[in-house]
Amino acid sequence: MTAPAPSEKALVPFVSVENMMRLVHHIGIERALTELTDVIEADFKRWELFDKTPRVASHSREGVIELMPTSDGEIYSFKYVNGHPKNMAEGLQTVTAFGLLADVSTGYPVLLTEMTLLTALRTAATSAMAARHLAPKGATTMAMIGNGAQAEFQALAMKAVLGITHVRLFDIDPKAPEKTRRNLEGSGLHVTACTTSQAAIEGAQIITTCTADKQYATILTDNMVGAGVHINAIGGDCPGKTELHRDILSRADTFVEYPPQTRIEGEIQQMDPDYPVTELWQVVTGQIEGRKSEKQITLFDSVGFAIEDFSALRYVRERVLGTAFFQSVDLIADPDDPRDLFGMLQRAKR
Repeated sequence: MTAPAPSEKALVPFVSVENMMRLVHHIGIERALTELTDVIEADFKRWELFDKTPRVASHSREGVIELMPTSDGEIYSFKYVNGHPKNMAEGLQTVTAFGLLADVSTGYPVLLTEMTLLTALRTAATSAMAARHLAPKGATTMAMIGNGAQAEFQALAMKAVLGITHVRLFDIDPKAPEKTRRNLEGSGLHVTACTTSQAAIEGAQIITTCTADKQYATILTDNMVGAGVHINAIGGDCPGKTELHRDILSRADTFVEYPPQTRIEGEIQQMDPDYPVTELWQVVTGQIEGRKSEKQITLFDSVGFAIEDFSALRYVRERVLGTAFFQSVDLIADPDDPRDLFGMLQRAKR
């Protein structure tokens, strides 16, 4: 007996790693980063519509596995993501991810996609979106401390969105800056590999820290950070992991995504519970001023939040329509008679 053909609703668009790469190159990396930045900013402007909850995390000695859900009332999304710093020594990715969009009215999935690449893109786009509101006007130079899998995405997003022309690199592994410099050849960026973090931040108006060691660390000390800079602290993101000396936070105006999550996982976990923070969406909507003076130190204590993944998934869904950059996967059992799931199973018997 021939198995019944899947219904239209049973077929869910699936974007594989191969197709994600093809899609990004079809759009153009910098254009994709710019468009994604705008989509994330649009969703920050309607922040209050979203369900908001800290991610559901399962911690172990080796790392963390997390689920990141949210909904705007019409579309639901979640991302599965891990963070295992030890993986690098074993030739594996520190972070892997996949995600899903679903129709709230039926609960049926409408998109399934890889999100290891997409998370790197959305993280860079979120950094650029925050810097667009918080960095000094006319910034031309970014320092990138930690030159792993995120580095090139961050650099290109800052170039595409803010017009950054110079990138200064430092990593404790001297092979990492060389990898990043090589990958950015032909991008139009002037890239300098530095031998110390202090040297890397010289002359930089934007400082991005992106390290993965699962421990309290001091990537930047207070004396290294001068007036007027913007810091994107995007590494860490778990209890017991920080990158900045707390004295920097005492001098900075700190902006966060979702305080209940950031106080557990971000740089501000070092500070007292009443340490003042501003939610970034309030700056994006114009309710609160972000950068107020040339000497102000602004800090985006970014830990990544589900709404940014929602934006990225929404962007991909729109961008793959009418293209060949996805496969239809028979994911949902959807019998003609919803009461006859067993009958559908029986009709597939050979």
